[in-house]
Amino acid sequence: MGSATTQALATTTAELKAAKVSDLTVARELFTAAREIAESAQLSGALSSWGAPAAARAQVARTVFAGFGATSVQLVASAVSQRWSSTEDLIAGIEELAIRAAAIGAPDADIEGELFQVDRTVAANPELELALGSRLGDASAKGALIEKLFSGQTSEATTLIASQLVQQPRERRVRALLNRALHLVADERGRTVATVRVAAAPDAAQQQRLAEALRARHGSDVTVNVVVDPEVLGGMRVEIGDDVIDGTVSSRINDLRQRLAG
Repeated sequence: MGSATTQALATTTAELKAAKVSDLTVARELFTAAREIAESAQLSGALSSWGAPAAARAQVARTVFAGFGATSVQLVASAVSQRWSSTEDLIAGIEELAIRAAAIGAPDADIEGELFQVDRTVAANPELELALGSRLGDASAKGALIEKLFSGQTSEATTLIASQLVQQPRERRVRALLNRALHLVADERGRTVATVRVAAAPDAAQQQRLAEALRARHGSDVTVNVVVDPEVLGGMRVEIGDDVIDGTVSSRINDLRQRLAG
C-alpha cells in the first residue's frame, strides 16, 4: 500500500466515523459507487485524474451519485478528492468504507463470526468457490447465489457484504475477500481476530476463557474463530495477526521427529 493510499484511507475512515450512519443504506450506496466506478473506464479515469483539482473530481462524484443520500455523496466526494496511489486503490478504498459502514450500521450483528462461517462454507465446497470465483460467471448471479444460500442464516449486514464482494472480485480470491472484510469489521469495532485450530470444538465457557486470555495478552477485545481440524490431534494453534501460538500435539510430534532425525 502506497503512502498516498495510506493517508487517503486514514482521512476517509475518519470522515466515516464522524458521519451519521444508522442503518445499512450508506453501506449499500458505497458498494454501488465502488462497483460503478470499477465498471466504467470513463468514470474511473475522471475520478482518479490526480492532475485535476480535487474539487473538480469531487464535483464529478456529486453529479454522478446525486441520487444517493447526503452522507454517501459526501463520503464518495471526499474519497475521490484524496490522492490515491492508483485507481484500484481508490475503488478498494470506497469498498472498505462500505464494509466499515455496514459494521457501524448493524452494531448488534455478529458480522465477524458470520463472515467466518461463510468463508468456512466456501472452503468446504470447492464447486461453490469455483462458481463464485469464476471470471465467466454473471456478477449479479453470484450475488444472488450468496443471498439464496445465506439469507436467514446470517444477518442482513453479513449477507450484504458477502453478496457485494463476490460481484466485484477484481482479480481477488473469494476467500481472501471475505477474510479481509472480517478483519475490517473487527478493526472498526476495536477488536482483533484470532483463528484457533483444534481437534474438537471448545464449549462456550472454554471459548470465553480463551478470548479473555488473548485479550489480556494483546490488550484489545478478541473475536475468536474456531476451525476444527482432526489433524491437530490435541491442543490448539492460535493465529492472531503475526503472532502464532502453536501448542498442538501434531506440532510437538513433528518437533520430536525433527530432533530424532537430526
